[in-house]
Order: sequence, then structure tokens, then C-alpha cells
Amino acid sequence: MSLHRRHLILGTAAAALTFAGPVLAQASYPAAKPITIVVSYPPGGDTDAIARMFGDKLSQRLKQTVVIENRPGAGGTIGNGHVGRSAPDGYTLLFTPNPFTTAPMVMGLTPANSYDVLNGFEPIIKTATQPLLLVAHPSVGVKSVPELVAAAKGGKTLSYASPGAGSPMHFLGEWLNRAAGVKISHVPYRGVGPSVTDVVAGHVSTAWVTIGAVSQYINQNRLVPLAIGDANRSKLAPQVPTLVEQGYKDVVVGAWNGFFAPKGTPREVVNLINTNMNAILKEPEVIAKLATYGAEPAGGTPDVLAKTNAAEYAQMAKLMKELNISAN
Repeated sequence: MSLHRRHLILGTAAAALTFAGPVLAQASYPAAKPITIVVSYPPGGDTDAIARMFGDKLSQRLKQTVVIENRPGAGGTIGNGHVGRSAPDGYTLLFTPNPFTTAPMVMGLTPANSYDVLNGFEPIIKTATQPLLLVAHPSVGVKSVPELVAAAKGGKTLSYASPGAGSPMHFLGEWLNRAAGVKISHVPYRGVGPSVTDVVAGHVSTAWVTIGAVSQYINQNRLVPLAIGDANRSKLAPQVPTLVEQGYKDVVVGAWNGFFAPKGTPREVVNLINTNMNAILKEPEVIAKLATYGAEPAGGTPDVLAKTNAAEYAQMAKLMKELNISAN
């Protein structure tokens, strides 16, 4: 064999190995190292608990360790931004509720301190929806939204609690105020838990919450359910009418959660996680566990989450200006 021909063969083989390297590495995903799921909220809340359930299930299916990393602060934007800046290799994922979409605009963050909501991530899957529920303390003496509005117009001093300024519940409360022509005062809390505690105690008249957080109090007649904020009734509280049914056809806001990856994460990785998560969401155990948090499984392709995120961004940007909503 001539020296030239030998060099040509070796050079071709080396090029083939170089080309095959990433492909082989990709094919072995996620064998290289544990997967980290970032949660931009403290441990102990609904988002953290749901993330840990999904992490356990994903670990079992992928046969790889999945670690939950809490990075709370600044309305979730610290953890979200961290994932947006992480390597797009499939080993850092974000599990987040829908304030992911609105937090940067509500908080008025500069681009340097924020993240690109629409183009900075790879959507993986919309995991669940959490219908929002309006509840009242029994002392308010109302059993429907029309009765609540009539009480407000009649001069009764009323308030509504939310888990924070700029939350989906805040948007719903102010949107209903405008649609009904009333001014029910907003009382923001740091999380759903404290807001529920105070409405059960009667310190605030009403609260927009997730169903799982108040189901026990409704069953004990310590809170009165008034309305669902979604367009349709919830399977988890089928007896509660929507705002749409009670005359407010345009007032629709829901909550959701899902998985994102850094922009540029390989499509094969996104599809692998999406396929496994869709299977996880069909497990009876998972469906039952989600119900305890007032959540219903969603699923679908990555495009479902992308469209949900984009539609909410457009809607909430418009409402934020119209309703003068901010985190301040």
C-alpha cells in the first residue's frame, strides 16, 4: 500500500469517527451524567412536589438519575434565566408554571436581567393545567359571582387574595373587576398557602386559588366556591360554574405547567423526553396525584406548549397594560 493511500484511508477513518462522535454520544443520552430539573421556586410548594414526581418517573423510564434543583427568587426569573443560559445538551431542564411567561414583563426586567420568553428555550411538553377557582368566606354571604358583584355595587367592602402581584390570579381578579364594573381590593400574598390561610380565617373576603389548595375547606363548608376561571368547567370541581357561564364570557385565565430546555437542545433529546412524559401522564398513579394538587394532565407535542406560551404572552401583555398590573 502506498504511503499516500494509507494516509487517505486513515484520514477518512478519522473523519468518520469525528462525525460519528456526537451521533454516538447523542444516541447514548442520557447515559453521560444525571439530568437536572430546575424549579424556580422553593421546596415544599405544588410546583416543587409535582416536579419531584415527574423527576422520579422520568428517572425510572430513562434509567438515569434525575436531580431536582431549586433556584427560587425574583418571581421565578432567577431559575428560569439560569436554564436559558445553560448548555443545550439535554442535561439541564426547566419545570415551570405559567408565570414563566409573564414574570419578566410584570417585573419590568431589563433584557440583561431577564430571558427571552418566546425564543430563548425549546418547549418540551405542557404537562398539566390547573384551573383557577374563586372562593369566598361564608361570612361574605354570597354563593355566586353575580351575588358578589351585587354586594360590591351595594357598598360592601370586599377584597380578594392572590398568591402574588402579577400572578395569573391577580390578572383574573383585576379583569373581573373591570368586566363587572366594581373595585374589589387586591391583597397579594407570597404563595397560595398564605392566601388560603387568610381567606379561611376570614381576614380577606375572597381568594383566587388552585382547586387542590382549598378542596378540604370546601368539603367542610369553610369556603364557598364561586367560579372557575377557565373557559370550561373542571373535572375536579364539576359543580362549580365558570365565569363565562355567569355572564363574563371574555374573562378566561388558567394556570399550566410544563418542561422547557435551553435553546438549541437537540431535537432528538426534546422528542425523547416528550415521548416519555406523554407516557407518564397516562399513568393512573400520576393522574391521581396531580388531582390532589388541583391539576389535570395535558400532554401533546412540544408545539402545544409553544403555542400556549405564545398565546398567553400576547394576551397577558395586552391585559397588563390595560389593567395596570405590575409586581410593585
